[in-house]
Amino acid sequence: MRPDWDSYFMKIAYAVSERSTCDRALVGCVLVREKRILTTGFNGSPAGQDHCDEAGHLMVDGHCVRTIHAETNAIIQAALHGVSTKGATCYVTHLPCIQCTKALINAGITRIVYSVAYRSDENALNFLKAADVEVLQNTFSPSA
Repeated sequence: MRPDWDSYFMKIAYAVSERSTCDRALVGCVLVREKRILTTGFNGSPAGQDHCDEAGHLMVDGHCVRTIHAETNAIIQAALHGVSTKGATCYVTHLPCIQCTKALINAGITRIVYSVAYRSDENALNFLKAADVEVLQNTFSPSA
């Protein structure tokens, strides 16, 4: 059966998550506009730095600070390659954290489709609502 567009791009986000180097959360992100992939991102360390799967987690206040989140990496890739994200949809395996939420809003993302409601943050959801960003849960599972 042919998948709808949201399921199709969510499947790709899960494939991207397989590149994550921080096993605390294997997260993948795909930024899409007009059914075309703009960039992808996964949880991993800054270029040239040790990764969690090599050097272990660098924990501060219960968070691994060695890792850049998938959504932020996707935005960085767009900036690095001169790709506008204005009006794009963010397909991401996990609901964005508050920091990624703010970055996505400022990157001009107008829609977020996620699968797992990981650490849902009421402030992040309020920011998205105030910015008029559509948020939709797609329960796609890579094992389905």
